[in-house]
Amino acid sequence: MRNPFSKTYTEEDLQLFDFLRLIKFFERLKNKEMERFLPAMHQRKYKRDEVVFFSKDPSQALYLVKKGKVNLMIDIKDNFETILEINRGEAFGENSLLENAKRTYTALVTSDEADLIVIPHFVIQEIFDSNPKIKAKMMTSLSEYYNENNQRLFRSYRESFGFFSLRQMFE
Repeated sequence: MRNPFSKTYTEEDLQLFDFLRLIKFFERLKNKEMERFLPAMHQRKYKRDEVVFFSKDPSQALYLVKKGKVNLMIDIKDNFETILEINRGEAFGENSLLENAKRTYTALVTSDEADLIVIPHFVIQEIFDSNPKIKAKMMTSLSEYYNENNQRLFRSYRESFGFFSLRQMFE
C-alpha cells in the first residue's frame, strides 16, 4: 500500500532523476536525496569552441551533459591534448565535490551546441554539510571514479613504458 504522506514527484522530476542516475556521482542516491539538488540546478547553453572553464580555475561547479559533447584537455607545451570526450549522461568538473580544489583540465565544447546542467560548488557543500549520507554516497562514487582513472593511467603506462615517468605523479 502506498503511503499517502510520501512525496509525489512531477513527470519532469522523475525524468530528471532518471537522467541523474546515468551519472556516476548520483547513481547511489534515492529520489528524495537527488531532490535536494533540484533548486540549485540551472541549465546553460554553450556553442562550439566555447570554454566552460580553464585548467587551474577554482572548481566552482559540477557540470552534467544533457546534450552535446565536451572535450577535457590538458595543456602540453602550449598545445591542447584531449584526454577525454564527455557526452550526454556524463559529468565533468568532478573535483567541485571537493573543498578548495582547482581545475586540472580545460573543458571545451566540441559539438555545435551543448546543454549543460550546472550545480554550484557552494550548494554541493551545503548539501554535504547538512546530509552526511549524501556526501558519503557521492564521495564513494568519486573514489571509484578516481580509482578507475588510476587503473587506466597505470594500464597506459605499462603499454607505453619509458615515455614518461610515473614516479613524478607521486612526488
